[in-house]
Amino acid sequence: MAVRQSQLATAKFPHWVPDAARHYLVHTETGLSIRAVAQASDCHPSTVMRQVRRFEGRRDDPLIDSALRALSEQVTACDKERKRTKDMLNIVSGKTDPLLPAALTQGRIDQDAKRILRRLCEQGAVLAVAREMETAVVVRVTPEGEQVRTAIVEREIAQAMALKDWISCPDPEGRIARYFITNTGRAALRRLTAEEENRASGFADRTHDPKGDAGWDIAAIEGVARPQQRAQFVESPLVGLARRKDRNGKPFLSRELVAAGERLREDYELVEVGLGGVESWDSFMTGEGPVAKDGTKGAIDAHQRMRDALAELGPGLGDVVLRCCCFLEGLEQTEKKMGWSARSGKIVLRIALQRLKRHYVQTQGAYGPMIG
Repeated sequence: MAVRQSQLATAKFPHWVPDAARHYLVHTETGLSIRAVAQASDCHPSTVMRQVRRFEGRRDDPLIDSALRALSEQVTACDKERKRTKDMLNIVSGKTDPLLPAALTQGRIDQDAKRILRRLCEQGAVLAVAREMETAVVVRVTPEGEQVRTAIVEREIAQAMALKDWISCPDPEGRIARYFITNTGRAALRRLTAEEENRASGFADRTHDPKGDAGWDIAAIEGVARPQQRAQFVESPLVGLARRKDRNGKPFLSRELVAAGERLREDYELVEVGLGGVESWDSFMTGEGPVAKDGTKGAIDAHQRMRDALAELGPGLGDVVLRCCCFLEGLEQTEKKMGWSARSGKIVLRIALQRLKRHYVQTQGAYGPMIG
């Protein structure tokens, strides 16, 4: 392949970067021709051309643009190291390992994407991204027109999800960009949910490359159809129960009870993002959970609020709100794990939310502190 030495770069992207984005960056940042990129990646030049044009048209998207700029800086940095044709061909075809250490791995993306995509599947949910903010939030609009924040998202995770086409923004020009889950995102959620169930059942995950986080073949497995019954895992139990009516025709869960569960969920999100989660939540039910010391102030405060709330509820009630509000487990699954009779979980959950609401009113006031 006759390519000038100055056109080549040793840019090595993390393996979670989609092939289309890799082709676009190699072509635009290094000047490698579309035909050369296609030959190196063993595909038709028209395919690469469509990929390049599509990403060029998506640069108005703030998440896409910032992700591509960050990866472009990596291309430029690597270009100054070495310039060899063989390395470039390996990079385009995705056969090399990252030259620079990548803090964002496919495993970390998948872990966060499961909870975020589940929230985005809820009716009226959007991912809101402000250009001047470091984090994004998932907001759900209730039938009454109220906005409830249900998840906090690190910006680099949101960028990766946009780059993978799991989320899209119809109108990226506003000060606050609103993203919705795509069909590709729903397929990814079904895959991630199925893999989680397989691990819990003891089955080996055959879609995972032996190289670990550096070798996920996302393009090969995202298009695989999954059984439709996976959809039951994508909605919060609180949302489903809030739509049901009791014998008097009133909502089974009032807005105040749903808000109490969402407040606990917000603290859980802060602990997951700011402290990297908790190894075991069992000791929190008795107030003996470890006190967080390392992390952001918001995450440490959220950790303490969860200790107090779960200790107030105690075992049983604390378990059901933790599983349904935070882990987003279905009621049937919770009933089986707790050893309860069928259809008793919703009653226990309502009692737990009533206690949780009373705890918040007594300790933090009706509306609670500003979270974050």
